[in-house]
Amino acid sequence: MSLLFKHLRVHQVFGANTDVGKTILTTALVRASAFTKSGVFYLKPVSTGSMDVADDEHIKRYTAPWSDHVFTECLYRYQEPVSPHLAVKIAAEESGQSQPIPTDETFVTSVANHIRECASKTKRTSDMYVETAGGVHSPTLSGTTQVEAYRPLFLPTVLIGDSKLGGISTTISAYESLILRGFIVDSILLFRDAYYRNWEYLQEYFADRGVHVASVEAPPEPLANPSENFVSTQRYYDSLLVPTAEDGILSALQHLDQCHVKRLKEIDSMPRRTLDSIWWPFVQHGLFKEEKDVTVIDSAYSDYFSIRTPSASASSQTSLLQPQFDGSASWWTQTFGHTHSSLTLAAARAAGRYGHVMFPRATNLPALKLAETLIQDGPGKGWASRAFFSDDGSTGMEVALKMALRAFSKRHNLDRASQKTLGVLGLKGSYHGDTIGVMDACEEDGVYTCEWHNAKGFWLEPPSVSIQNGEVTVTVPDSITKNGVKTYEMQSLSWTYDIQGRLSSELATIYRNYLQATLESLKNKDNIRLGALVLEPLVMGAGGMIFVDPLFQRVLIDVVRNSDSSATPSHSSWSGLPVIFDEVFVGLHRIGMESTSPLLGVSPDISVNAKILTGGLVPLAVTLASNSIFEVFLSDNKADALLHGHSYTAHAIGCEVANETLSLIKKVTSSADYVYAQQRWQPNPGEASKVWSLWDPNFIDAVSKMEKVSDVMTLGTVLAIKLKDDNAGYTSHSAEAVFRTILSPEEDNKTLSSSPGGAPFGVHYRTLGNVAYFMSSLTTSGATLRTLEDKIWKALAGQ
Repeated sequence: MSLLFKHLRVHQVFGANTDVGKTILTTALVRASAFTKSGVFYLKPVSTGSMDVADDEHIKRYTAPWSDHVFTECLYRYQEPVSPHLAVKIAAEESGQSQPIPTDETFVTSVANHIRECASKTKRTSDMYVETAGGVHSPTLSGTTQVEAYRPLFLPTVLIGDSKLGGISTTISAYESLILRGFIVDSILLFRDAYYRNWEYLQEYFADRGVHVASVEAPPEPLANPSENFVSTQRYYDSLLVPTAEDGILSALQHLDQCHVKRLKEIDSMPRRTLDSIWWPFVQHGLFKEEKDVTVIDSAYSDYFSIRTPSASASSQTSLLQPQFDGSASWWTQTFGHTHSSLTLAAARAAGRYGHVMFPRATNLPALKLAETLIQDGPGKGWASRAFFSDDGSTGMEVALKMALRAFSKRHNLDRASQKTLGVLGLKGSYHGDTIGVMDACEEDGVYTCEWHNAKGFWLEPPSVSIQNGEVTVTVPDSITKNGVKTYEMQSLSWTYDIQGRLSSELATIYRNYLQATLESLKNKDNIRLGALVLEPLVMGAGGMIFVDPLFQRVLIDVVRNSDSSATPSHSSWSGLPVIFDEVFVGLHRIGMESTSPLLGVSPDISVNAKILTGGLVPLAVTLASNSIFEVFLSDNKADALLHGHSYTAHAIGCEVANETLSLIKKVTSSADYVYAQQRWQPNPGEASKVWSLWDPNFIDAVSKMEKVSDVMTLGTVLAIKLKDDNAGYTSHSAEAVFRTILSPEEDNKTLSSSPGGAPFGVHYRTLGNVAYFMSSLTTSGATLRTLEDKIWKALAGQ
């Protein structure tokens, strides 16, 4: 991951194109650094062509006067003067051996390790330059373009501009390619061509964008005589070290130093500034008052944050940044890890075409495509007819409640006063967001409620599924059994989620009798009138990662839909109560399935998707509704319409990103790694299971038997571990205390999987009282998950 040292300023040098003078200008920078600093390091990760034209050899030749403190290196060298992705193939063919092509991870790790080695070699202020090959999108050894392959390192960049015909365009295009992938471009450097004068235009163009542009005289034409050419070139390089009125090499070097110092000061100042100005969500500021309590995220890539190392000192030779695994998938949003370039480009594509445009009585292509996909080939397939857009999961649920309660009110001809008394039927521990309306759809004593909260409805205590001491167990509360809490051992996890097979079981009868009796008793209470059933299917997230017995939810839906004698259940009309599925958390493969409807064997009347919907890049929510719900709002009277909306409803950027996300999800969920993870959870060879996890089944079994663990449960990307705690609940600190040791990387353990760039990593995690949960993206590698499992095991074992 990202590297940043106090004593070693590192810049990566990209070229706007091939043959723009990248090596000459890098040599000029190395010489300028050698002239003013105590040490300079130069790295050419990949070189193709003969040694006499190799870039690192050129650096050695023209920095000979400073050979005692200029150090050059090349990591991958190939004789054929072609693109690296071809050179490595040709080398393998000529050797007659089948040699694997270095992966991007191997390649970037070798670069990162060399940079760390250089940093460890010097205690004095030094500079380092990492020169790339060709243009920003020239391929690396694997065929991945450089701008993608080098991104995990997140090194500040010097862009060598193009001074030739067409160079203005290539330079601006290269700059935008770097910016789109998050690179910090500290300076643009190019030759002064007296005919095209590109530097003049580019200085003015980038001045408006706050980007430093420096230019130097172009080198003389090469001479035929090698000795004379060396003297001529040496004289040229010497001339660049003479201070001039123009913005030349020395001023460029000074600017790079200033950028480095500014970045160091900024990252060091962020904790104090944050404590002085930010009000965090879900944080008791009285418990976190010191700068060490602030996690400074400098950047993010893949499954990792790059965070400021709290313990780094001024004399340290280690990076001030360390990788930290994003163990909550950034509040459950990450789908393919951070900074996925396909999503970034999708956002840019829509921003460039639309910006933001009005939506009522209008349409835009990204929004239309997304609605059609979700209805026809997504979670709404087979039951939904309309998609309503809003800002996030909480607002999406506000919309769902409005739809459901209006539908109930109209069917029962309720007047305005009666409508205001309607409540919802839900489950204890549920959470649907922090806006006031959805707070009212949760029980009174929930920890997320506020002073204005007025619980409206009735909440059932749900049975839960967990793995206790190696056994899949359903725990049924006393409110259902009327004879204390009871536990039922299931045949297997697969059987537990085989709803059709369990519908005729004894437990189904117990659930049905309890629910029918409860709903009947609620009818006789004057102060409770229910207008909707609101569920988080299968897993209630914020309430404590409660894995609800799916049989209970299925029987609940059946009982509710059969409770109204005035309406007959059908596919074309809701009955009993409109059923809302809050799939903001669980939807779109977070728990290993696109939607919970097929597993439960029933479809909702309304559902909400968000979070994974846009891959973790921008907020967006979609509320899907059946046609019978939509038709409730149809009339000639505008007051009957769904008068609800947001300024950024169906914003094209979010919709385009969502379309790209859904397309990528299809590829991921059919990949070999994904299929292999599913197969590990098959109850028997060749027997498919509806439920599975990316986490290892043997690890889950072992953790469930540990002394500190009450129970454990997993589905898809989610792992929840409940600790034994006499003061269990949201306000408990037990889980946070137990897992505090995994925040920092284990520097001495090099055998474990490491982050992109080869560094051991810590784990960023969040807890819900005595429940610790960990979450991956859909693309987290098996090797990374096995390392996480090892860290979790050690923390639970007190090691």
